[in-house]
Amino acid sequence: MQWMTRERPKTDRIACPWLIRRFIDPEAEILFAPAAGLLERAAARGARTFDAPGAEFTHRDGRCSFEVLIDEFGLAEDDPALARLARIVHAADIVEDRASDPLGAGLEAIGSGGLDVEEDDQRLLERGSFVYDALYAWCRRHGEDG
Repeated sequence: MQWMTRERPKTDRIACPWLIRRFIDPEAEILFAPAAGLLERAAARGARTFDAPGAEFTHRDGRCSFEVLIDEFGLAEDDPALARLARIVHAADIVEDRASDPLGAGLEAIGSGGLDVEEDDQRLLERGSFVYDALYAWCRRHGEDG
C-alpha cells in the first residue's frame, strides 16, 4: 500500500511512517508530495494519506497524527512502550503541549534539525527512523513512566 503525506518531514511525519511500517503495513511505500494537490494525487494513486490537511489520518481532537493512527488501529492497548512514545511525540508535535513530556522538546529539536542536515525526504525518513527505533527501545526498557 502507498501512504502519502506532505514533503519535508519532521517529528509527526517521521513518526507516522515509522509506526505504519513497524505496526500497520510493513511493506508500506511512503510518498512525500507538496501540500497543494496532495489529496488529489493520493486519490489518483489509491494511496492512504496522513498528517496533511484533510488527510485520512491527521490531527484530531487535540491529538497528533501519530496518536490518531495508534488509536485507529488499536496499537497501544497492549503496548505501554508505544503509549509512552505517543506522549513524547505529542509533546514534540503539539507546541501548546510541549511541556507535557520532558522528552518532547528534544525530539522536536531533532526533527527540526534534521531538515537542516538532510535535503532528501526519503533519506531523512531513513535516518529519522533510527531515532524512533531508539526511543521505542528506551520506552520498552523504562516502562510507561520512564
